[in-house]
Amino acid sequence: MSSQSRQSPISINTLAARKRNGQKFACLTAYDALFAELISSSGIEVMLVGDSLGMVLQGHDSTLPVTLDDMEYHMNCVRRGNQGSLIMADLPFMSYASATQSLESAAALMRCGAHMVKLEGGAWLAESTRLLYERGIPVCAHMGLTPQSINRFGGFRVQGRNPEQASNMIDEALILEDSGASVLLLECVPTDLGKTIANRLEIPVIGIGAGPHTDGQIMVLHDMLGVTPSSIKVPKFVKNFLPESEDGIRGALEAYAKAVKDGAFPGPEHCFT
Repeated sequence: MSSQSRQSPISINTLAARKRNGQKFACLTAYDALFAELISSSGIEVMLVGDSLGMVLQGHDSTLPVTLDDMEYHMNCVRRGNQGSLIMADLPFMSYASATQSLESAAALMRCGAHMVKLEGGAWLAESTRLLYERGIPVCAHMGLTPQSINRFGGFRVQGRNPEQASNMIDEALILEDSGASVLLLECVPTDLGKTIANRLEIPVIGIGAGPHTDGQIMVLHDMLGVTPSSIKVPKFVKNFLPESEDGIRGALEAYAKAVKDGAFPGPEHCFT
């Protein structure tokens, strides 16, 4: 895609069509207007206003301290810079503990310009997902390694490596799809499991450390540019695209989008067995 060009607005239907046609799509986190403009004009279909901002912007050691007010502020910033990407926004820790709270928190982010909200968890999200769907709020369900549950997991660990856990994850993904989830995000799961879930579900599946067979790929902006804070261990599934660029940050963004769509990223070195 030529630099500094506005893409036709991306919708949920666009992503669904990409899946049906076997076309990969690229996703990246965004937190401010300037990077939102750069990202969305570089051929990247989805921007996630992620609670990862707690770690890469605020200096926390997890996403747990991020508040709904934080998310609303950054959502407004990204909306102002967007050039046609679909914007997904995280519901932060404990902002969707009940169905009523889920509706209120999601409505706040949608009013700020989000096109979809993302919730972390499994089948227990089915009721909230159904309520949001019925009220016109698209949902991305986030499964696998869910950073808001980091204390329960005991660290950043690959999920779904044993057969029972993998089978449960497949079942729960199908439940969430049936409950109205429009997209599923899989984080830190073995390649084979990522492939199975992507094949079983009709909705688009986005991967981060979930292998090359998902319909889309996502990374944290700072990781993709090689500026991960020194306090954070760089994950295996990360690739720094900046050294490949002859056009600085914009070139790196375009290289990332191209690598995802060509199937060149992620490579075997970025995947889990």
